[in-house]
Amino acid sequence: MAFNKIVQCVPNFSEGRDLAKIDKIVEAFRGKEGVKLLDYSNDEDHNRVVVTVVGEPEPLKQAVVEAMGTASQLIDMTTHRGQHPRMGATDVVPFIPIQNITMEECVALAKETAALAFEKHGVPSFLYEKAASASHRENLAEVRKGQFEGMAEKVKEEKWQPDFGTDIHPTAGITAIGARMPLVAFNINLDTNNLEIANKIAKNVRFLSGGLRYCKAIGIDLADRGQVQVSMNMTDFTKTPLYRVFELVKIEAKRYGVNVVGSEVIGLVPMEALISTAEYYLGIEVFSMDQILEKRIME
Repeated sequence: MAFNKIVQCVPNFSEGRDLAKIDKIVEAFRGKEGVKLLDYSNDEDHNRVVVTVVGEPEPLKQAVVEAMGTASQLIDMTTHRGQHPRMGATDVVPFIPIQNITMEECVALAKETAALAFEKHGVPSFLYEKAASASHRENLAEVRKGQFEGMAEKVKEEKWQPDFGTDIHPTAGITAIGARMPLVAFNINLDTNNLEIANKIAKNVRFLSGGLRYCKAIGIDLADRGQVQVSMNMTDFTKTPLYRVFELVKIEAKRYGVNVVGSEVIGLVPMEALISTAEYYLGIEVFSMDQILEKRIME
């Protein structure tokens, strides 16, 4: 399957426990001309599934809107509970330029998708990041503040009226749709069940509170493991690499007598993000991406 313009989309849906529902949502991306499903990963604690898909702009838009429609039918946000912040059955839909496509085209694609999702399924949306209609809507954390439970009142404020629609969907909530550069969803697990510690560490490492640039972080309770997690989005791994935030979390954890016991990447990750981490921990000198066997083969 050869694509001319390649757009990546990483929609997040608020269902991480019912595998049958997840399969029905993901089905929208299977067997479609011009669309390729790369990965999907569900988390029961987060109660969320993250899908990674690439494709040509038009067929990708149609597949995303179909998945949003399925999610709005299957997911009832009035009964949804999970550790991850969320405001909609389809919580967030970012479009990412990969090949032969500009950020401006991805912004246009985000707007078209938002319009079609409301027209076909009555799912309202905010535009965020590069597609944001106002500067205060760029940051997803600000857009989602209040979550589903507080969103019906929030959208009555003039500054938070939806870009598409006028109110939230009664059971499917509202979706953030936008365009952005690639990010890495990177989580670090701690050997404690004290959520307050994870929240303090998250506050110290995230940019919003004076931590690392290009790092967003929250504390998450992994109840089934008896652990807590610092859950992060690294919005530009080329400027704030993974090893830097990993080491900072270890430093901050030490003050509470807590250890890092593991980490995880959610969804797909650019090879460069892992290579820079390998360079750091192995002390590799003068390393080039051209030394990666698989990269040379793919060329």
